[in-house]
Amino acid sequence: MCPAVTHPGMMDAPASLPAPASGVIAGDVHHYALRVFYEDTDAGGVVYHANYLRWFERARSDLLDVLGIDQRAALEAGTGLYTVAEANLRYLAPARLGDTIVIETSAVTVGRVACTLRQVALRDGVRLCEGLVKVGFISPEGRPRRQPEAWQQAFTSLVPIANPAPEGPE
Repeated sequence: MCPAVTHPGMMDAPASLPAPASGVIAGDVHHYALRVFYEDTDAGGVVYHANYLRWFERARSDLLDVLGIDQRAALEAGTGLYTVAEANLRYLAPARLGDTIVIETSAVTVGRVACTLRQVALRDGVRLCEGLVKVGFISPEGRPRRQPEAWQQAFTSLVPIANPAPEGPE
């Protein structure tokens, strides 16, 4: 008979399962932590470049949750949704299998229809990838639409120094 093997994190019949991890807002920056899994890497254990886009998307979705914006309810009510209009990424250093990564998100500009967000992937304070992502609010039919005022105000709280978007078409 083999001896029982125990692992950190193992327990007998949990009373409740843990909730998914959530990010936090500190000042004007949203912080979202994740771990690099095997599925995120290439054969050499280095994170595949497109995964930074996935991680940035996950962090933005979490940001909406932390701000109290219910994406699913808005979709079901026909209010609208955010979609990426532009993304510009710059890769600075590789992330590797097993790394803990923190995605920081802050708002650069907030307009009536669109917001530009700065996102940075960090490992122990080292910048791995940085990006500017412009998200636009659209109707369920795909047409640009004003984002709800409360949502616009929530994003404005993430602008380090008031940087309202220039007036005019967005």
